[in-house]
Amino acid sequence: MSAQPVRIAVDLPAGLSEVSGLWSPVPSARATIALAHGAGAGMSHPFLEGLADALVAEEVSVLRFVFPYVEAGRRMPGPAAHAVATWSGVQTWLATAAPGAWIAAGKSYGGRMASVACAEEVIAPAALVYLGYPLHPPGRSDKPRSEHLPAIAVPQLFVEGENDPFIDPREQFDEVVAACQDARVHWVAGGNHSFEMKGARRPAQEIGAGLVGAVAAFARGV
Repeated sequence: MSAQPVRIAVDLPAGLSEVSGLWSPVPSARATIALAHGAGAGMSHPFLEGLADALVAEEVSVLRFVFPYVEAGRRMPGPAAHAVATWSGVQTWLATAAPGAWIAAGKSYGGRMASVACAEEVIAPAALVYLGYPLHPPGRSDKPRSEHLPAIAVPQLFVEGENDPFIDPREQFDEVVAACQDARVHWVAGGNHSFEMKGARRPAQEIGAGLVGAVAAFARGV
């Protein structure tokens, strides 16, 4: 089934705007996931396409979308408030297209922005899925992005590569997860921040699809 292009209204500080989305509804879906991209790629990145297609095959409806800076053709993320507002717009859109519980998921930046929106009570997903949570910039463990995570009451799934420099040192990451109210980790053996493995090159679409087992099982469980 091909994804349907959609438009999602976003209430930005400068006024009402819209962003593009791709909606893959599944009849009698067992779960609904809103899937955000990372900082350096849009919603059509092969990694997200592979995961979205695999989720649909597992009877999960998927909404992919872009943040305003991508919609505007820019490469660098805009203010965090814009991303939070986008997640709010996604929740409103889903309330009509797929009423009921939904899960917020995202690759790196997209997942972190979902967590901020949830901690600020702007959105109320049933759960959160982080595909490579960017705990800190590589080599800057003194700049953690974790102070808001313990405030989140819904279940959180961290899908993490064992060799991801964004969560090194591991002890720091383990402490962050332990401080959360309801969090679990799915480790990808040998994976880096993009879940690639040294000496084993695979297409990004295949890598994304390879995460479906953990993500779909978690989604159906909540």
